Amino acid sequence: MQVDTLILGAGAAGMMCAAHAGSSTLIIDHAKAPGEKIRISGGGRCNFTNMYTDPARFLGQNPHFHKSALSRYTQWDFLDLVSRHKIAWHEKTLGQLFCDDKATQIIEMLRAEMAQAGAELWLQTSLVDLSHDGSRFSAQIEREGKRHSVTSRNLVLATGGKSIPKMGATGLAYDIARQFGHTITDTRPALVPLTFSDQRFAAISGVSTPVIAQANGTAFEEALLFTHRGLSGPAVLQISSYWAEGDAIRVNLLPNHDLATTLKSARQNQGKRNVTTTLAEVLPERLVTHLAADMPLGGNVGDLSDKRIDEITGTLRDWALTPTGSEGYRTAEVTLGGISTDRIDSKTMMSRDVPGLYMIGEAVDVTGWLGGYNFQWAWSSGVAAGLAVTKQT
Repeated sequence: MQVDTLILGAGAAGMMCAAHAGSSTLIIDHAKAPGEKIRISGGGRCNFTNMYTDPARFLGQNPHFHKSALSRYTQWDFLDLVSRHKIAWHEKTLGQLFCDDKATQIIEMLRAEMAQAGAELWLQTSLVDLSHDGSRFSAQIEREGKRHSVTSRNLVLATGGKSIPKMGATGLAYDIARQFGHTITDTRPALVPLTFSDQRFAAISGVSTPVIAQANGTAFEEALLFTHRGLSGPAVLQISSYWAEGDAIRVNLLPNHDLATTLKSARQNQGKRNVTTTLAEVLPERLVTHLAADMPLGGNVGDLSDKRIDEITGTLRDWALTPTGSEGYRTAEVTLGGISTDRIDSKTMMSRDVPGLYMIGEAVDVTGWLGGYNFQWAWSSGVAAGLAVTKQT
């Protein structure tokens, strides 16, 4: 079998690429259905992009690499596609856009776009062997127990990273990239809950509160969720991309509250009240009880000096914690790091060393914030590669 383009991976990036890569395109995936990460994302409604997509909201060793693709296929371009397919959507907080109905609508949209483009999709298909003779790629693939030989002018790596292995995630893209001389930057789980070996927050599991969470100088103001194993919630998932094992994180439990004024007012008007009673009007009561076990928060409000009020306020605004680890790839939404962008053309996503080899999506060392950014990178990088393939063929 001969095709112009063989795409490995029928996820967000791979399908978007297939929709733009021309009719002589074969896209394969070992899963039973395409777009599984799309299906489970956003609580089943798919946070498919973000209104505030900006290159500064992406991480990678080269902070400029992703600018080209993101500028040439923007969040508004994808939103136009969604609207053309009459998929109803809504905005949640911080510019996050979701389907009104089901995430599977995005998958159906992409399948329709691929079909219209003439791309062929093979599921439950595995790559067995791959080689390159200098002009064409030769792949041995297995489908329904049968071996097939496929030759292609172009090969697109769109198999993602290591996150959520139960859905079949592997390091295949990294292995193939290495095979063709590309280097892989250090990878680790990102957008992932952080854990504490002593399970210190088990007693307040389920408690959530707005915070400003910070790791290595980068801060996010969103909700924090205490869990049996540690910390989660959007604020923690965001800073996990900036956190490294052994680092402390800092949590401001009072992002929008002037606690000093509250305590001084209570001291004057309700002096016999316990400090924790007043704090429980500002923070969740279970959290206050937990904090009081480690911090000197007892006594009456009327006995607090200005200095002590400042100390309490300062402690709650700068709570230092050192996680022992994270939940790992098992629950990580994305993989930080990946195929180094040093030898990839930022406009086409093609290898600078191996003509016809393209690398897109999560497999590449580009990682977005929580909130639809990583899907937008999938769409943008997929379109960049797809259009480049079309021009070459």
